[in-house]
Amino acid sequence: MPTATSSTTAAIARNHFPEGVLRNATPARLYEEAVRFDEALITSSGAIAALSGAKTGRSPKDKRIVDQPSVHDDVWWGDVNVALSADSFAALRKQAVSFLDECEHLYVVDAFAGWDPATRLKIRIVCSRAYHALFMHNMLIRPTEEELRNFGQPDYVIYNAGQAQADRSIPGVSSETSVALNFDSGEMVILGTEYAGEMKKGVFTIMNYLMPKRGVLSMHCSANEGHAGDVSLFFGLSGTGKTTLSADPRRHLIGDDEHCWSPQGVFNIEGGCYAKCIGLSEDKEPEIFRAIRFGAILENTVQDATTRIVNYESDALTQNTRCSYPIEYIENAKIPCLGGHPKNIILLTCDAFGVLPPVSKLTSAQAMYHFISGYTAKVAGTEMGVTTPQTTFSACFGAAFLVWHPTKYAEMLAAKMQEHGSHAWLVNTGWTGGPAGVGSRISLKYTRAIIDAIHDGSLSRAEFESDSVFGLAIPKSCNHVPTGILNPRNTWAETSAYDETARRLAQQFHGNFEKYNRSSHPEIAAAGPRV
Repeated sequence: MPTATSSTTAAIARNHFPEGVLRNATPARLYEEAVRFDEALITSSGAIAALSGAKTGRSPKDKRIVDQPSVHDDVWWGDVNVALSADSFAALRKQAVSFLDECEHLYVVDAFAGWDPATRLKIRIVCSRAYHALFMHNMLIRPTEEELRNFGQPDYVIYNAGQAQADRSIPGVSSETSVALNFDSGEMVILGTEYAGEMKKGVFTIMNYLMPKRGVLSMHCSANEGHAGDVSLFFGLSGTGKTTLSADPRRHLIGDDEHCWSPQGVFNIEGGCYAKCIGLSEDKEPEIFRAIRFGAILENTVQDATTRIVNYESDALTQNTRCSYPIEYIENAKIPCLGGHPKNIILLTCDAFGVLPPVSKLTSAQAMYHFISGYTAKVAGTEMGVTTPQTTFSACFGAAFLVWHPTKYAEMLAAKMQEHGSHAWLVNTGWTGGPAGVGSRISLKYTRAIIDAIHDGSLSRAEFESDSVFGLAIPKSCNHVPTGILNPRNTWAETSAYDETARRLAQQFHGNFEKYNRSSHPEIAAAGPRV
């Protein structure tokens, strides 16, 4: 491939693609490029395996938003959205463009974010790694040949120069990694990290800003649809089961991670899925396992040097092993990825303290409280330094990707739920009988049975009892689920130990919610646990 000239990125900006640039290359061609230049491997299933280098996850502390008058009053400034000057962004952009102009191999992906033609965005990726191009080929919505010919100027451009370290002398840059987003210029610059998920979540952050301005709610959730057209949304942080539970062979998958709720219904933002692979097996997650074939990308997995069989149990490189594949690789995916207004809103949590029930029905106020709280718990061993379960609160189950204040998204969700009569549920996929290390993980078989009971309506008709600490409505029975595990207090050997653990978790809920009390309706704050 000829060496890219110093004017390569400038030419790309003018919609000219020099000979040294591959635009919207086929997966087969990108396989060849990745094997030759990225040291990627083809695995026994036909998927390609690549490494992201030192960074095997996102770098949220290095994300910056350019602070300009046009956006200043819209942004939820603080730990999530750290301000960056326009001059610093210009310096970072110059550094990224200079690096890309010197690269021998450049790749461009032009594609869409959002399946609704009325609101979709045109996204352009400029990158130096073939595996990154294939990743975004999978994760964005692939244009037809005619759409590509008429693509025109993109709405947003992502310059991925992750192989180059950010210049720490630039004001506002705190490390060798920088993920900077400029809403005014419609650009994003990535330096110092080769983790592919930064591009995906960058697009989601863009949608999280623009969609609410248009009256469309953007959501960090998966979605599927029953044969009767009933749509369910699954909110949850990483590891709670969004991808696993939405990939249901009896329902059509709309998407596994990012969606919008418009006046017409739900639509997927993405054209692919990004599933966690640690512990993956065909027996437990057949739809995802079978999607890992030619065209899919395995990230940071370990495979046998001879057979190229992937060891999904290995965390030698990271616990955050991942696979990206086009959504049509799921046999029952709904294409186009659009659905009606949701009937059920399911909030997923992995409670490693063993306190929350496997399922509870939420009032409208409770739904808003738990949506704003976004609770789950990190389990010992999954991160360096984590030796006991640790609480994690992430507003709207995706604080790292929010741009507006969390209450804006919560108020939009509440209004839509009320308008369309949606039911809300809290489902715990974590521990029962005690905390992690003492109790046991709730069986995926039972969680699936709970979801089935939500979908067939039988759980709504069950008799409920109230939890004394969290005020949750707990069903007394659920088809194909042992009655004994439904009320978590009854599963502990010592109820006094349960009561003390529940009290401590309730206090942490209260402590976290204090920062939202002023901006939330009193009824929502009152829907939290009793201390």
